[in-house]
Formats: sequence, C-alpha cells, structure tokens
Amino acid sequence: MKKREIKSLSTSLGRRKGIKTKGFPRAIGIITGGGDCPGLNAAIRAVVRRADRAGVPSFGVLDGFKGLYEGNFRPLPPIEVSGIVARGGTILGTSRFNPLKDPKGADRIREHLDLHSIDCLINIGGEGTMRLSHELHRHGILCLGVPKTIDNDVWGTDFTFGFDTAVSIATEAIDRLHTNAESHSRVMIVEVMGRHAGWIATYAGIAGGADAILIPEKEFYLSRLLEIIRERERIGKRFSIIVVSEDAKIVLDQDGGKAKMLHTPMHHDEYGNLKLGGISTLLEKTLRQHLAMEVRSTVLGYIQRGGSPTAGDRVLATRLGVAAMELALEGKTGLMVGLKGTKIVPVPFSQVVKKLKVVDPEVYRVGEVFFG
Repeated sequence: MKKREIKSLSTSLGRRKGIKTKGFPRAIGIITGGGDCPGLNAAIRAVVRRADRAGVPSFGVLDGFKGLYEGNFRPLPPIEVSGIVARGGTILGTSRFNPLKDPKGADRIREHLDLHSIDCLINIGGEGTMRLSHELHRHGILCLGVPKTIDNDVWGTDFTFGFDTAVSIATEAIDRLHTNAESHSRVMIVEVMGRHAGWIATYAGIAGGADAILIPEKEFYLSRLLEIIRERERIGKRFSIIVVSEDAKIVLDQDGGKAKMLHTPMHHDEYGNLKLGGISTLLEKTLRQHLAMEVRSTVLGYIQRGGSPTAGDRVLATRLGVAAMELALEGKTGLMVGLKGTKIVPVPFSQVVKKLKVVDPEVYRVGEVFFG
C-alpha cells in the first residue's frame, strides 16, 4: 500500500468513527514474535478493534521481527480480525529473528515504519520478545509489549496467555496416561515444555494427580523418586505417573561430594537458540536399570502449543491487547502490560528483562503433598 493511500485510510477511519484523536499514534504496528501459542489471535483482534474505535489504522507485521526487518506489512481493518478470537496460532505468522544483529537493522526498521506512518509497535511475545522490544525502544523505535507464552516465565505478570491452554492440554494427556499406566502396571513419564521454568509441569502435575513432579527450579534425587515408586508398589499401587519439565535436573548420586546430574541434552537451532527436550527418554533408561516394572515415556511436545485457546486465555489476551492499545493512545511506550492480581498494569521493559519468573516454591510445595 502506498503512503498516500495509507494517509487516506487513516483520515477516512477517523471520519467514519467521528472520533478526534490527539494525532498519536498515526498508525499502529502489531507483531507476534517467538513461538506460537493459543490466544495470539485474540490479542491481535483486541488491539485492532480498540485502535479502530480511536480512528487509528492497524498494520500487521508478517512473520514476526523478520517481517519488521524486511518491511513485510499488511493492513488490518476490523473485518480482517472478525471471528479469530477462537482460532489458535497467529494470522500474522511468527519467527525467531533478531533484526538488531544487523548494525543497520534499526535504520531499516525506521524506514519501513515511516513509510506506513506507524508511530508505535505493539509486540506480542514471550521473554525474548520483551528483551528485543526493550532494545528496539532504546534505539528510538517506540514499543509496547503484550506477554504471551505457554511457559508462563515472563517477569512482571502473574500469568501469560497460552499457559492456561497448555496446562489444560497437558492435564488431559496425564488423565489419559493414567488409564494406560494402571492397566499395564507401568511407570509413565510425561515430558512437558516450559524451558527453564517448571510452571506447566507443576500446574499440570497437580491437576493431573502426578506422583512426582520434576522441575528446573528444584533438584530431585533419583533415590527419592525410586522410593516413591517402590512405596506405591508396596501398598498395592502398581503404577506411577511422573511429570518432568524439559529442563529438569535429576541428581543421580554423590561422587566425592560432587553431584552427578541427569539433565536435558543441549541442542541449538540454526539461529543459535537453545532447544530443549529429551530428559524423559534419559530418565526412562535410568529407571529401567533400577526397577522391575515397565517404564514408558511420552513427550507432549508441540501439541501443547496448538489448538483453540481456553476461555481464560481468550479473556486474558483480550484484556492485555486492549490495555496495550490504550497505553499507545495515551502516548506511553517502553512498557509491557501485565496481570497483577485482577488488574492489568504497565511494567517498564527495564524491569521485565532483568530476570526470569520461576515457579513459586509455595505452589510446588502443594504438589509435594501428593507425591507418592
């Protein structure tokens, strides 16, 4: 779309709505970055609809920050987001790409934004997206953040959308594996996502009645796990369900005062991003060396990211999207919108990027009550 046509669109929107704006932002850009998750489309819809009410045109940036770098934009009038609240994934596409690796990346982005009269970006993503948004803002590219991730590890918000859906999917899987484990007297290991935080494992493990939950935040001794399984067998419960987070660390033994660990194999993708997964297979092999019972492992993998979002994720994504757009209308940038209690509050990027949000020990302690 040519610049003249873009300005005409902005003017006509303002006239059609009969709304007087302060002139900022002239237009808004929307990006979905990092991994996909349920609720992204609900957040996109919320930004577009709130912007439209203020007479501000919206543009979707295709394929995440790669599209921002390449200038791949798409007008998003309200009709384009009609009916997408229940749809999984993202209509804009996403990628794992850092445009600032190019020394001239910020200049390229400014040119693309100026061409479309976009004054502010609303970046919907996880921890990596918030870090990049902070860096872009420091380069003078005005940004706001909306936190999403199934991992629930973004600092500054009680929950991220996508998490509730992932927990629901993982819980259903655990429920189904219970029948298999009990029928065959097996130890079933269920590996879930979460990267360096064990939120999914903890919540799904508690909800699914797991007999042990292994997470990155708390070392778990193999001897303790064997004790749980054997005690269950002794009292007649000849099956066990173990939920393990993909970056969990299991202490095998003490060797001269130094713990020997079982942990996730380290892999990297083509962009250098750390890829996790495989701890359940290693744990399965280890348990088979100590138990006469059958041991099986299941990796839920990307199934946790897919499908329609839960009602909770739809509402949270919608609230966050509206709040981010309203901050833009107030001329406030450099902020992420987060959930604190029942309120949506702004949190400076500078605070968000300082640390990872890990599992609350009190929540995990509740799960421990039911181990064994």
